[in-house]
Amino acid sequence: MDVEIRIDKEARTPKVIIVTDRMSEDVSKLVSAISDFQDGIPGSRGGVVRLLEPEEILRIYTSGRHVVASTCDGEYVLRLRLYELEERLQSRRFVRISNSEIVNLRHVRHFDVSRAGVFCAVLDDGTTTFVSRRYIGAIRKLLGI
Repeated sequence: MDVEIRIDKEARTPKVIIVTDRMSEDVSKLVSAISDFQDGIPGSRGGVVRLLEPEEILRIYTSGRHVVASTCDGEYVLRLRLYELEERLQSRRFVRISNSEIVNLRHVRHFDVSRAGVFCAVLDDGTTTFVSRRYIGAIRKLLGI
């Protein structure tokens, strides 16, 4: 494995780019090791792994056997489990709204409560997602309502 470091006076934050012919176990381990030392969350899309800043993530949810992060830029598959992400992002205004979803409160336009008692979160990108009854009390407490 070759390691190259470039010094750029105009770079605001360090950037890691992994160039490889295929995704392998070694590359996955490298991505995991790098993610432990930084604030970003590694997400993959179309064979490309990118570090996602927590502030850009709208929501994180499970889809089949995958954990997916939704951003304004698109969706990325994450390697971390939902409970690991919840712990990691707890101090960043992320809140669990169901057994299969976490939302970034900074990207919630509003919460909508219907007459039938259905509690929805409407996100900045227009996505509407439902809050499980189990988590409504915690969200109300967090919001002070």
